[in-house]
Amino acid sequence: MASPAEELDVDGIAVRLSNPDKVYYPRLGADGGTKRHLVEYYRAVATEGALLRALYDRPTHLQRFPDGVEGEEIYQKRVPAKRPDHVASCQVTFPSGRTADVLRVRGAADIVWAANLGSITFHPWAVRCPDVDHPDELRLDLDPQPGTDFGDARSLALDVVRPVLDELGLVGFPKTSGGRGLHVYLRIEPRWDFVTVRRAGIALAREVERRSAGRATTAWWKEERGERIFLDYNQNNRDKTIASAYSARKTPIATVSTPVTWDELADTDPDDFTIATVPALLARRGDPMAAMDRHVHGLDDLLERADRDAAAGLGDLPYPPNYPKMPGEPKRVQPSRDRDRK
Repeated sequence: MASPAEELDVDGIAVRLSNPDKVYYPRLGADGGTKRHLVEYYRAVATEGALLRALYDRPTHLQRFPDGVEGEEIYQKRVPAKRPDHVASCQVTFPSGRTADVLRVRGAADIVWAANLGSITFHPWAVRCPDVDHPDELRLDLDPQPGTDFGDARSLALDVVRPVLDELGLVGFPKTSGGRGLHVYLRIEPRWDFVTVRRAGIALAREVERRSAGRATTAWWKEERGERIFLDYNQNNRDKTIASAYSARKTPIATVSTPVTWDELADTDPDDFTIATVPALLARRGDPMAAMDRHVHGLDDLLERADRDAAAGLGDLPYPPNYPKMPGEPKRVQPSRDRDRK
């Protein structure tokens, strides 16, 4: 039997909470894994300002699990036509050329409203409305491949990524993915298009790869990656999104993608950050990503490195399969199936 709906006050805006006792995280059960626990978590980190800072004015997709994390997943790109007056939209253009009206987060009530729809994870674009063609973030995604884990990604970030950024005069902000991975964000001037930002991201990833002593790879094809950390350069493409800072994940213990300082990263265990623990962490030490806007970078140095790589024979890398063929892109063919390489 569904539990009665309630009305929440979120910064002066009434937001409906339906079926609050529904279990979303079965492993946690009624003591910590209900819809109420999830929504109250989002109300806490949104009104605190941390999650709102990560999502504000960004077109955002919703990863929804209306029946809990063991139920059907709905990856919703378009904002529902039927929505409260406080929920705004922003038009984006996908790689196919099609357009859509996407959720534009402007207040904590928008986040809580989306959480009530069963949104476990928020996936913001690296742009802000209304200028949705010029990213203001460059994102480095450290993705552990089979045989590696979070510890390997953490070591790579501390031993290689941070020194490379320091050498380039860039300030990166790390966060856990909520799983085995690690993300490092850079705030950039919003004056380059997606193709150019991706090119800069490839240059950064290649520099990390070169200095990693075989621990990292930019190989797009899984069969070529081996037991290394994949530096997913394609996360800087148009319409590619990463779970936002302070987003919950569909893990059994309700982990949260959580920003950490570089000093904290050395002892970080991603399982320590959950919807039950992160609000207190925020209250105790604040949001490490609050400083991002004080470190806005250009891409000129990275683009010069991309030019040098190109002159040395390192051109573009493959795009994902749903993208149109891009100028200068190599063949989008799995190496083991490429007859020209046999």
